[in-house]
Amino acid sequence: MGKPPGMNRSFTKVLAALFTYFMATNNFRVVDAKEYDSRSSSNMSPSDFLDSLMGRTSGYDARIRPNFKGPPVNVTCNIFINSFGSVTETTMDYRVNIFLRQKWNDPRLAYSKYPDSSLDLDPSMLDSIWKPDLFFANEKGANFHDVTTDNKLLRIFKDGTVLYSIRLTLILSCPMDLKNFPMDVQTCTMQLESFGYTMNDLVFEWLENGAVQVSDGLTLPQFIMREEKELGYCTKHYNTGKFTCIEVNFHLERQMGYYLIQMYIPSLLIVILSWVSFWINMDAAPARVALGITTVLTMTTQSSGSRASLPKVSYVKAIDIWMAVCLLFVFAALLEYAGVNFVSRQQKEFLRLRRRQRRNHKDEDMRDGRFNFAGYNISQCLPTKDGSAVKNPAPAPNPQPSAPKDIETMKKKFVDRAKRIDTISRAGFPLAFLIFNVFYWVTYKIIRHEDIHTKT
Repeated sequence: MGKPPGMNRSFTKVLAALFTYFMATNNFRVVDAKEYDSRSSSNMSPSDFLDSLMGRTSGYDARIRPNFKGPPVNVTCNIFINSFGSVTETTMDYRVNIFLRQKWNDPRLAYSKYPDSSLDLDPSMLDSIWKPDLFFANEKGANFHDVTTDNKLLRIFKDGTVLYSIRLTLILSCPMDLKNFPMDVQTCTMQLESFGYTMNDLVFEWLENGAVQVSDGLTLPQFIMREEKELGYCTKHYNTGKFTCIEVNFHLERQMGYYLIQMYIPSLLIVILSWVSFWINMDAAPARVALGITTVLTMTTQSSGSRASLPKVSYVKAIDIWMAVCLLFVFAALLEYAGVNFVSRQQKEFLRLRRRQRRNHKDEDMRDGRFNFAGYNISQCLPTKDGSAVKNPAPAPNPQPSAPKDIETMKKKFVDRAKRIDTISRAGFPLAFLIFNVFYWVTYKIIRHEDIHTKT
């Protein structure tokens, strides 16, 4: 039998009503579940959240790097310099205090169940997460800071980005070229390198903006740090693989005010002091000799002091040339008096030589048997070889002694020569030293200084 049409229509309405009720009930349950989840997450304590994020129950393994067996981890680095100083030439290193900041992404630390956009965690949590194995390739000494607590910062963002900051004091190697010392410009490098992860696992890179920041008011005692810092990459190739490395170059320009006051001006005054002997009477031998020896010894001490704070390098430095030339001028001034004294005494030597020649001439006459007795009014016959006697011929006049006027003229001639040497030295020494100064300062302060700026 067929069902009446009215009955089919009423059955369809019943089914529609049941379906509507069922859907409404399920929607209420979904909304209620969402509200429960949000309510439960908001009620979760921070300790429980951290346990679920990186604790034992989270399944997080700090021994495994992010993206394991996948692309390498990109670590972005930047540094903030608190202090920069103690640049030592003897050991060729420098001391710096920095904040080292590293940022990378670890998807395992991404979260959505906590309302804060970032989490600032205690430094003790650093042992619970993976960290890059960064080290300083040119480091000679380093220490952490833990007063009053460990100077470390750990911050995790919602997307799994990790910010790790640490305060360090480093002593870094800085090979120096001291040929232009103390008018030199030094380039000191800081290299950040991975020790155990090759570039297949870890890559370091500098922050795009503000990779190297310097504290306001940072000053160095002997140097001026240029504003531009050269950022670069220094990838290292070892037998164990290819390792990522980034570097920053600091350009330090030496200020020579200290060396002007302590070395250049005193040595200049010592050289000028040695010229005072040119105006002292050449007969005052004790004064001129004492002045010359004193200036030589003082210049030697000054030269030794300039090398005390420098390494024993094999090449010649600018300060060495200055000290050597100053010592040469001082020593030349002492030798100048030796020459003056020698020339002034030549007239005595000349007279002594003439007396010796006359004495030798008389001795020869006596050996030949020729005597002159005219001075005693005695006539004598001298025997000849055949036995006959001949009367002594007329006596020759006695040689007259040198006239006092000739002696004074000769003495004045040699003294004038000695005085002429002093007169020439009074103008020659300062002029020669002035020419040296022009060449010295033009070469080191202008020509080589411009070459260094061009290279750096």
